[in-house]
Amino acid sequence: MRKKQKKKNIIILSALGLFSKQGFYNTTIADISKKIGISVGSMYNYFPSKKDLAKSSIQYVTKKLAVELSYINRKEISEKEKIADFVKVYFIFIQKHPEMIDYFFRVYLSNRELFCDEEDCGFYLAKDFIDEIEILINNGIKHKEFKKRNFYVTFSLISGILGAMTFLNGEKVLEKNLNIYIEEITDMIYKALSVPIQN
Repeated sequence: MRKKQKKKNIIILSALGLFSKQGFYNTTIADISKKIGISVGSMYNYFPSKKDLAKSSIQYVTKKLAVELSYINRKEISEKEKIADFVKVYFIFIQKHPEMIDYFFRVYLSNRELFCDEEDCGFYLAKDFIDEIEILINNGIKHKEFKKRNFYVTFSLISGILGAMTFLNGEKVLEKNLNIYIEEITDMIYKALSVPIQN
């Protein structure tokens, strides 16, 4: 079973690279199979369709981020420090795996029809990551650092700022070293989420 999962991951990584460069519709199963040196028939043993491969790819990307955030959520540190750690990890991630982030924007967000079999239009595919964001927010509320708000508004705030930084980085607008933005981005997110100080 482990061998099969390893092979699936190799296929996903190959697909992520091609989908992010060429887009979903311009990439064929034959392109992916050629890149990793297996037959098209073998590909279908792992993924019944290109659409299934697209769904598995977004789960793969968001699970990687979820693992990082889960580790941060378990730390005995302040919520502001958790946000700083997450921003730092996220910036490292987008620099190490630009194809994964490109895939998120170029395929997952741009081709919603691929993911709309379910009522939530593919929101479930990013469930692990969304759950960890919810844990981060709820811990902040529990420790009276964050104000209780609608979860989706709060989630949009965090993902919107990080998404904008991802876009600017991809467009080569930002400095090469993203670390110079960590403190400022952390402050922005924390201030937007935090409970106002009473005079």
